[in-house]
Amino acid sequence: MNRDGVGGAAPDLRARPTDEQPTARGSLDRGLILAEAVKFIDERGLTELTMRRLGKELGVEAMALYRYVPSRQDLLDGVVDCILEDYVDPDDLPAPSWQHYLQRVAHGVRTVAVAHPNIFPLVASRPPEAPWLRPPLRSLAWVESFLSRLNSYGFDDVGTVAVYRGFSSFLLGHLLLEVSIGGGDLGSAMDEAPESKEVPLSRYPVLERLSPQLAENAFGEEFEDSLENLLERLGRLLPTES
Repeated sequence: MNRDGVGGAAPDLRARPTDEQPTARGSLDRGLILAEAVKFIDERGLTELTMRRLGKELGVEAMALYRYVPSRQDLLDGVVDCILEDYVDPDDLPAPSWQHYLQRVAHGVRTVAVAHPNIFPLVASRPPEAPWLRPPLRSLAWVESFLSRLNSYGFDDVGTVAVYRGFSSFLLGHLLLEVSIGGGDLGSAMDEAPESKEVPLSRYPVLERLSPQLAENAFGEEFEDSLENLLERLGRLLPTES
């Protein structure tokens, strides 16, 4: 999967300028910086990451990094893009049913979360490309593909939005709990959250069509529905009378 998801050309984070600066690990470029930042956070945690320390790991002055990552926010956005590269695009895999499709998406994202517990909370705190998109599927291209796939399985627009909301809430809630128990620092990730931003939707026709429904605040209704479904499932654990 490219860094923008399943659709469109992605910017090459590893594109190198003509006058590269050599380091002990190769020519300095954005890809090398981001890969080192991922390794640094995995090993030492988000709060320890500074440009000075990252530059030291690469054998360069901190100022040399700013040519490729102009700010800490840009660095963290790039780090999130890097770990999500490991996510296997379920559109490239056969999925005979919508259940199989959601299972593939869920297991793919969980693989990333378990591999990078110190970074995965950033997936929740970095702003998505539209304020009404829900992590962990955080890019317009990913969500366009996800919604289109649900339509192809026979869900109408109302059902598609409901599945997207319920699935995203389940996936993010479970994985954030899992990585926090495993030592991931949710608080530091939330402290890093910048303001959200808007991106034009003209390239994403399904998202453009469904954006009014996606933007609706339905958290109360979703909470009650999810609670009711949970109670029903838990009730099945009671032994039946013979």
